[in-house]
Amino acid sequence: MKQIDVRFISSNKYKIDEAEKILVLHNIKVIAISEKIEELQTKDTYRLVKDKVLKAFQIIGRPLFVEHTGLYLEYLNGFPGGLTQIFWDSLKADKFAKLFGSTPNPKTLAKTVVAYTDGRNIYTFEGEILGRISKKPKGNRSFQWDCVFIPKGHKKTFSELGDFKNEISMRRKALDELASFIRKHRI
Repeated sequence: MKQIDVRFISSNKYKIDEAEKILVLHNIKVIAISEKIEELQTKDTYRLVKDKVLKAFQIIGRPLFVEHTGLYLEYLNGFPGGLTQIFWDSLKADKFAKLFGSTPNPKTLAKTVVAYTDGRNIYTFEGEILGRISKKPKGNRSFQWDCVFIPKGHKKTFSELGDFKNEISMRRKALDELASFIRKHRI
């Protein structure tokens, strides 16, 4: 199987690292372009990634993908969704865990939406995993909310799971869909 290169625009080194580790399993090499794309502020994740991928394409002018991952807290009727980054940056790990890990309903959905464009069309791919918010942050705190999200069926946070996270995560599911699309269409 011939290796395929695909461009990924992200300013988050952890997302780039995970994308590289996941897509290499499909013999797809990630060409990382560290560029901060100003995100549309909306709860609608699909609108957010479509806007983001168009902005990225205007800068790069080549086929590429972007992604957005968010938390959809049951206790808050699916909020913050597309606004997770702003929400997280305001609260940080300790306050986030204190507020939502001890609620009557700490269940949450973690969802990644990937948008790929060839310059003519936009394609989206999604991955989800159910879980809950821990009462206290556990593990390395460097990758946003990984230290407070415990995937369903596990007792450890994503952060504590280390690289095993890449086998079960929402990002893995979305990138597996992207890889199948790329292979099928020989991009």
